[in-house]
Amino acid sequence: MLNLIVCIKQVPIVSELPWDSKTGTLRRELAEGMVNPSCKHALEAAIRLSDQHNGKITVFSMGPPMAEEALYEAVAMGANRGVLLTDKRMAGADTHITSLILARAIKKKCPDFDLVLCGDQTSDSETAQVGPQLAEELGIPGVANVEKLDLSTHTLCLERQTDNFLEILEMDLPGLVTISPHYYVPRHVSLGGVQQAFDYPNVDILGADDLELDPGLVALKHSPTKIIRVYSPATEKENIVLKGAVKRIVNELFDRFGDRIGGAMGKDLKTHDHP
Repeated sequence: MLNLIVCIKQVPIVSELPWDSKTGTLRRELAEGMVNPSCKHALEAAIRLSDQHNGKITVFSMGPPMAEEALYEAVAMGANRGVLLTDKRMAGADTHITSLILARAIKKKCPDFDLVLCGDQTSDSETAQVGPQLAEELGIPGVANVEKLDLSTHTLCLERQTDNFLEILEMDLPGLVTISPHYYVPRHVSLGGVQQAFDYPNVDILGADDLELDPGLVALKHSPTKIIRVYSPATEKENIVLKGAVKRIVNELFDRFGDRIGGAMGKDLKTHDHP
């Protein structure tokens, strides 16, 4: 049997994230949550592999208690079970501490795993760091931004686009991949599937003591990286009216905004004649 692990994250459904300037962390309890879109692509890839190779899928998520809902949705999509890692001591973890805790949980609950799948990044931070760091913590090979997977015996064939080139790689298992959101389009979850996931929950909840983490570990305090500031870029709008003959207006337009227009078009307009 192919033992698959998918790491997902619940992210806030808001246009502007509620930010705690004192702790440098998101106040996730103030916003509704959803499964990170990129994580759904990773889960879809795992489901297809599982269908082809008689696999079993365990989904891990680290977050507040409300993140349990994301695991129910994952089970409704096709995962076999979920594992929620939640504890006040884990709150505010950076990508390094998150990867360390995920690795500890995977080794405890699924030591005989074959493949770990993650989304390529999360919508609330977009660091794309947890997947590669998790591979390092687990001591296994990892490949990022994978578009297609093909498993033959215990060797995984991978395809990805890098700098406009198609790369075809092979990786021995166990290993880890992060999935780009291009090929594996997530399936829709039926209401019946969601109802069944809630009626017959198969989700384990683990805290810091269950994982035998260092009793002195406080993620917010011991994370080696800190977010100094989060802000929305200031936008300024100005209406400009150009008057005169068409040729004069076009010349003035290119003189004043040629660099911006050229950047958007991917051309150096100074080397191109304009009317």
